[in-house]
Amino acid sequence: MSDEGREQVTRILSAGAEDQNAWSQLLPVIYDELHAIARKRMASERADHTLQATALVSEAYMRLVNDQNMDWKSRRHFFGAAAEAMRRILIDHARKARSQKRGGDRMRVTLSVAGEVAQEDPDHILALDEALTTLEKEDPRAAEVARLRYFTGLEVEETAQALDVSARTVMREWAFARARLFELMGGTPEA
Repeated sequence: MSDEGREQVTRILSAGAEDQNAWSQLLPVIYDELHAIARKRMASERADHTLQATALVSEAYMRLVNDQNMDWKSRRHFFGAAAEAMRRILIDHARKARSQKRGGDRMRVTLSVAGEVAQEDPDHILALDEALTTLEKEDPRAAEVARLRYFTGLEVEETAQALDVSARTVMREWAFARARLFELMGGTPEA
């Protein structure tokens, strides 16, 4: 997204608190970016996953704009919330799938960037969610980097822009988050 696009998103989000018409202007500006994020994320899901990228974007967007009490402070705030909404939707979907499946062996989760994960079992997503919740209590920024990198598939530079930090900071936080999440999930990080 261009600098002009970023500024436009920030203006719309700021106006949204007072002007409900602002929400109708927001979706066309951010849809392509949200859809690209969702496509990256869904590419890493199981081949037989029933949720599609378009549905993920739509549901996440509806959750975000229907929260009448939310006062979006910036593009970073909105996209962080979008990452969290997508994560929650996938977790809800995984819980539903697991409850239908009724068990099964646990397989090791390879924690990587969203586009590089081959397949995920609902149990893996739920285990990762629990580990991420713990990480968020310990180190909120590392958890935010992990959400943006893993659940939305943002690259290092994109994550740095979304968080308004340097790429080096994102790489450091991502390395820590991956190691800590592996530890919390009972594994050891791969080299």
